Amino acid sequence: MGNLLLEFRDYIHILRRNWIIIVALSLVGLLAAVAFSVLTKPLYTAQTQLFVATQNSGSVQDLQTGNSFIQARVSSYVVTATTPTVLQPVIDSLGLDLSPQQLATKIKATSDLKTVLVSISVNDDSPVQAAAVAHAVASSLIIAVDNLEKPADGGPSPVKLSVVTPAFAPTAPSSPNLKINLALGFIVGLVLGVATSLVRSSLDNRVRSESDLREITGSPVLGGIPFEQEAQKDPLLSRGSVHSQRAESFRQLRTNLQFAQVSSSSKTLLVTSSLPGEGKSTTATNLALTMAEAGQSVVLVDADLRRPMVGKYLGLEGAAGLTTALVGEVNIKDLLQPWGAHELHVLTSGQIPPNPSELLGSEAMSTLIKRLEEHFDAVIIDAPPLLPVTDAAVLAQKVGGVMVVVGCHIAKQPEVQKALETLKLVDAEILGVVLNRVPVKGPDAYAYSYYGYSANPATPEVQSTSSSSIPTASETLSGPVEDDFDRLLRGTETRASRRG
Repeated sequence: MGNLLLEFRDYIHILRRNWIIIVALSLVGLLAAVAFSVLTKPLYTAQTQLFVATQNSGSVQDLQTGNSFIQARVSSYVVTATTPTVLQPVIDSLGLDLSPQQLATKIKATSDLKTVLVSISVNDDSPVQAAAVAHAVASSLIIAVDNLEKPADGGPSPVKLSVVTPAFAPTAPSSPNLKINLALGFIVGLVLGVATSLVRSSLDNRVRSESDLREITGSPVLGGIPFEQEAQKDPLLSRGSVHSQRAESFRQLRTNLQFAQVSSSSKTLLVTSSLPGEGKSTTATNLALTMAEAGQSVVLVDADLRRPMVGKYLGLEGAAGLTTALVGEVNIKDLLQPWGAHELHVLTSGQIPPNPSELLGSEAMSTLIKRLEEHFDAVIIDAPPLLPVTDAAVLAQKVGGVMVVVGCHIAKQPEVQKALETLKLVDAEILGVVLNRVPVKGPDAYAYSYYGYSANPATPEVQSTSSSSIPTASETLSGPVEDDFDRLLRGTETRASRRG
């Protein structure tokens, strides 16, 4: 019963997801029905009825015998009504330019097995012509039956046919029937819409919801980041409302990560995705901002040495950074750039090297990570996507945990599966996956609800960093960074000891 209920919910989910297709095809069916009704030439139907009786009079037994005889003969009269014997006289009397076979296609004769009535209906594009043909067919059938039923010795026919319902010219066409056509068009369109939705759902392997993720991986779903139109232009939380649904989702993600990392001694989190465009860099950056707002000392490292984005998002100088430190040209203390009013420091990518994988897999990278872990509460590394290059798989072996960002309606299930399998092959610790760009409304909205906040709360939950506090590149390299790196680290250790 549970499985059947689950399947029913899945089907309802599919129909809700594809409601536009279903409605569109239903409307197409209605429009097609209207077009068919308008373009189809109207037909008029005239009807007449004949009563079949015996001409013998006698005892009750003779009447019952005659009635049984008539009922047995009525079905034969129905067939006789569309034969040349009946129709040729009709053609001759009305001067029709038709053959008996052609005229027969316009005539329908029926009878009820329990009665002795013969019904004759005629379809024609002229109501007057339909009535004339029906009347002529009835008259011709009476004559034909009288001739066919006469005894061989020349006596009168034992059967008599009489018209009980004469044919009249109809005032309204019998077809097309607009109501029936509309109903049929809607039903056909609805069925096509549902069938198209089911086929489309079976062929579409994109990740659309949390349930899709759970079907392809056993890793925990750490959270869902709702899609906001404004975030495309300005992806940073500190530049928007800290009380938005999106900001709350990052706080929830921060909390869930604390539970996911409870058994890990490492402070480093690697953020990656299966392919580009899923939002890993914005997720890593906003997560770092959220953790710093909570009072942690955080360092954000842009290790995407092929398409670095962190420096661009934060407006920081990227000419010197991670690659500069790895080749030993500059001490790391001179490369860390503070950002905002909280304890967030950023190590940008630096110059893009010709050998990113070798640099990220070097011993110097391992040493750099260890040194950062010693002096910061959290180290967040934005890594390249897993499938196009091996950089992220190489880095995953050096960190305590990996978080995979999955772009909702962007990533495909086989790609996510392959990315997770790549991490398992290198024995990486997968903390979980994050569903990004989740619709706020509709069937694919994230399963967990978020509390809304007013735009101007009386007591703000988190103090937002204004744009005026964002340091410029020149300020970052000269003023705000403490000249003595050891002094910075000592301050961080003091804060950590007070929390302990």
